[in-house]
Amino acid sequence: MPYDRQKYLDAAKIQLEPNILNHSLALEACMAGIYDYLQSQGQLGAGEPSREEWCLAGLIHDFDFAGEFKDDHPHKTKEALAKYGLELPPVLDQIIKAHAPELTGVEPVSKAQWAIFTADSLTGLITAVAFVYPSRKLADVKSNSVLKRFLKDPKFAAGTRREEVAMCAKPEGLNIPVEKFIEICLSSMQGIAGQIGL
Repeated sequence: MPYDRQKYLDAAKIQLEPNILNHSLALEACMAGIYDYLQSQGQLGAGEPSREEWCLAGLIHDFDFAGEFKDDHPHKTKEALAKYGLELPPVLDQIIKAHAPELTGVEPVSKAQWAIFTADSLTGLITAVAFVYPSRKLADVKSNSVLKRFLKDPKFAAGTRREEVAMCAKPEGLNIPVEKFIEICLSSMQGIAGQIGL
C-alpha cells in the first residue's frame, strides 16, 4: 500500500526532539541504502517488505520516544501515531519492534528487520565521527575513518552497540561485511546531510 511519507514526517517534526528526528531521518536513509544494495545483489526475497516500508519504518522507529509514551518505547508507536491520525500497518510494526528485541521480544528475521536492528546505533557513531572533523560535515568523513573508530576505539561513541552493528555480516541476516555496511550507511547519510545539519 502507498504511504504518505510527508504526513509521517510532518508529525515526526512535531513529536520528536531535534536530535531524535535527525537520527530517524538518518536511519531512514540507511534503510534505503541497504535495501538498494541488497536488491542490486539479488538478495531480496519475494516476501520482503517494500522499499517504501523499509524507509518508513526507519523514519518512525522512535516515534513513541517522546512525551507520555517515552517510558514505554517502542511499544506505543501505534498510539503515538494515532494522535496524528496516522496508522501503523502490521508490517511496519514488526520491523520497528525488531530494532529493540530486548524490549519487544521480536528477533530480526526478515532483511528489513535485520537492517533496522544493525543500522540503528551505527548512525550515532557516524554522526560522532563527523563531529570530530573541524568542518563537522559528513561530506568530509571517510568510511575507513568510521571503520577505524568502530573496530579500534570502543570508548569513542561508547553508546554504539557495536556487537549488534557487527551482526550485519551474519549469513542468516544481511550477509554484508562490516566495512561494506559502514560504507553504505555513511554514503546514505551523506546524501541527506543537509536535512540533518551535517
